[in-house]
Amino acid sequence: MRFAALRAPWYRGYLIGGILLMSGDHVEHAITYFVMWQKFQSPVLAGFATISHWVPFLLGAIPFGHIADRFDNRRIIQASCVLFALVSVAWAVLIGTNTLQPWHCVILLVLHGLSGAFWNPADQLMLYDMVGPEVLPSGVRLMATGLNLGMLAGPALGATLLAIPAIGPVWGMALNVLLYVPFFVYLAITPVTGHRRRRVAPPRMRFRDLVGVLREVPRYPAILLMMLTQGAVGLFIGTALLPLLPDFGRLLGQDQGPGYILLLIAMSTGAVAGGLGMEALGRIAASTRAAIVASALFGLGVLVFAVSRSFPLSLAALVLAGLGNLVGASTAQTVVQLAAPEDRRGAFIGAFGMAANGFRAGSGIVVGGLSALIGVAGGVAVGAGALLVVAVVLLVVVTLRRRRGDRSVDPAREVALD
Repeated sequence: MRFAALRAPWYRGYLIGGILLMSGDHVEHAITYFVMWQKFQSPVLAGFATISHWVPFLLGAIPFGHIADRFDNRRIIQASCVLFALVSVAWAVLIGTNTLQPWHCVILLVLHGLSGAFWNPADQLMLYDMVGPEVLPSGVRLMATGLNLGMLAGPALGATLLAIPAIGPVWGMALNVLLYVPFFVYLAITPVTGHRRRRVAPPRMRFRDLVGVLREVPRYPAILLMMLTQGAVGLFIGTALLPLLPDFGRLLGQDQGPGYILLLIAMSTGAVAGGLGMEALGRIAASTRAAIVASALFGLGVLVFAVSRSFPLSLAALVLAGLGNLVGASTAQTVVQLAAPEDRRGAFIGAFGMAANGFRAGSGIVVGGLSALIGVAGGVAVGAGALLVVAVVLLVVVTLRRRRGDRSVDPAREVALD
């Protein structure tokens, strides 16, 4: 069945709300990064902006997952919307009164990162509760596609608001608050809590249990494999490629104008096209092998991009990388949800998020350090090559264990919806 999740009650409005939230997230990135650079010209502050986005996942994803297991996830996501909105208002006030200081930026960037980390496990539990395990791959993939659409629309809207003299950064940040309102209101209406399908109550939360889930992960080989795969994606490539695109644009003779814009949007375009294309096929597969192969395609696309000096080939490689990244990440997320124990699904989602998103905080160090030693193209190529090696090794492990009859490495049922 094509676009199966869209047939689930309450899913369409939830998807639209998520797209608007992600658009607001990236409007804020576009405006505040511009303002910070214009005002302070600080590479350290620019680097901290990236780190602050992902460190909250590294440190907070597991506790936030435990919270999602125990509380109404509508209220958790609404709290995230409120925090996102308050941060936008704070930016608007500080910029408008010309009192913005670097320490203000640090606090607001950290709060923004915490907002994203806080809503992530709750969002995944809402998807499971909303669509059920049978069409969960469709639900996760469509939401991932929608979020990538928000990543495309947000910077474009932010740049437009900056370019209009009557609006500028102050009113741009104030208007950005409106993008969080529809999701907040929708969550007040929907009866989905994230727990309606749960038949087993979560155990009482103790402090030692906050990280104890990491000791349990090896008992669930499929989850461990997905954490290793997406952790490698985050660490060896992560978000380090985007800040380096100006250098690649220069190498390709496309450091400004339409060519550079195409480089900026190529990966998100590939992700959106890939997500919609797979939904249109009407057959949804959720397996560890599919997630690993898709992540390998992501690495291959980035590797080709790094070594290519042909603009059309580089553009095609980024589109392929975007497609592989979306399919790999959404499939891995689905496998984790299906394989996790029912009473602690949020905690295991948090552990997965710690690896998949938290490790992105280190990608700038890994890729940046390599680029400083052997050049930008070489650094990205080595990172992509390392991801490919990890993916091949993990794929061999899965294949060998399945041949020995070990189904635990791939318990996420292959769901055919045709």
